[in-house]
Amino acid sequence: MPSSDAAAPILLIQTAFIGDVILATALLERLHQTEPQTPVDVLVRRGNEGLLRGHPHVRRVLVWDKKAGKYRGLWRLLQQIRATGYGRVYNLQRFASTGLLTAFSGAPERVGFDKNPLSWAFTRRVLHGFAPGLHEVGRNLALLEPQPEGPLTRPRLYPTPADEAVAEQAASHAAGGPYVCIAPTSVWFTKQFPREQWVKLLHALPTHYTVFLLGGPPDTAECEALLREAARPGVVNLSGKLSLLASAALMRGAVLNFVNDSAPMHLASAVDAPTCAVFCSTVPYFGFGPLSSFARIVELPEELECRPCGLHGYRKCPLGHFHCAHGIRTSQLLVALAEAEKWAVQTTGR
Repeated sequence: MPSSDAAAPILLIQTAFIGDVILATALLERLHQTEPQTPVDVLVRRGNEGLLRGHPHVRRVLVWDKKAGKYRGLWRLLQQIRATGYGRVYNLQRFASTGLLTAFSGAPERVGFDKNPLSWAFTRRVLHGFAPGLHEVGRNLALLEPQPEGPLTRPRLYPTPADEAVAEQAASHAAGGPYVCIAPTSVWFTKQFPREQWVKLLHALPTHYTVFLLGGPPDTAECEALLREAARPGVVNLSGKLSLLASAALMRGAVLNFVNDSAPMHLASAVDAPTCAVFCSTVPYFGFGPLSSFARIVELPEELECRPCGLHGYRKCPLGHFHCAHGIRTSQLLVALAEAEKWAVQTTGR
C-alpha cells in the first residue's frame, strides 16, 4: 500500500445507501490492521452518519446533505476536504459528484473505480465488475490493495453501550426465550419477499419463538400490516423504534435473522449475526450476499430466464408474475432455521 505520507489523514467516500456504507466499513477494519496510527475520516450522505457513531476507527464523519442544496453542499464539502489536507482519498462511488470531490481534493493519492466519469483525474483507477465468488467487499478492498491477500476482511459496526441497552430492553419481550428477527421490507419491490410469503413463515414458525419485526420509520406501516394479517401471538413490531446500531445489537442475539437482499442483511453481517437472506429478483452472483459466520441464502429452486431482471430491482415485476418470489417455499426458510438452531448449539451451547 502506498505510504508517501503516513501521518496524513485518509478520506473514504461512500455517499450511497445504508448497505453500501456498512460494506465500506471493511476498509476501516483493513486500514486499522495495516496502519492503525493513520487518522481516517468518512464521507456519507445525511441519514447514514448514525452507522458510524462511536466507531473506534473513524476520526470524523463528513455529511453531504443532498436535499439541502445538492451542489452548494458539494462545493462546501470540496472546500472542507481541500482544507483538511488528506494524503489519500478512496472513492467507493462511481458517480461524477464524488468523482469531483476526489479529483479536486488536493490529495497526492486519489483512488477510485474506472467507471467513475472523472476517473481520468485519479492517480489510480481500479477495474469494477462482477466475477464468480467476488463479493462487493472484495471489490472495495481492491481500492486499498490491488491484490488483497488473505481471507476477506469483513465489514464491522460497533453498537454503543446505549445501543446495547436499548437492544437488551427490546429483547426482554422474549422473556429470556429464543427469538428470531424478520426485516420484511426493501426499497425495491422485486427485492422484497411478499407479505403473503412472510405470513406463511410466521404461521409455520415454532410457537416458542418470539418474532421481532425490524425496519426504519418508512417500513412501519408495512410491518403493522404484516402483524395484523399474520395474527400470530408473540410478534412484536419494532419498526421505527430502534436505531440501526440498536437493531444490529438485537439481531446479534437472534437464533436467526430473516432478511431480503437489502440493508438489514449487511447490518447482520457487520455484527456477525446468523442470517437467512431471501433473494427474489436479484442473485448472489452480483456479490452482495451475507457474510456472517452462519449464513444461508434462500432463492427459487429452479432457474428462470428472466432472473435476474436487474441489479437493484424494480417497482414491479417486469413480466407481472413475480415467480422468483412467490415460487420460494416456506420449507426452505424452515430448513435454514433448523440449521441455525444446530449451529447455535454447537457454537454457543444455547
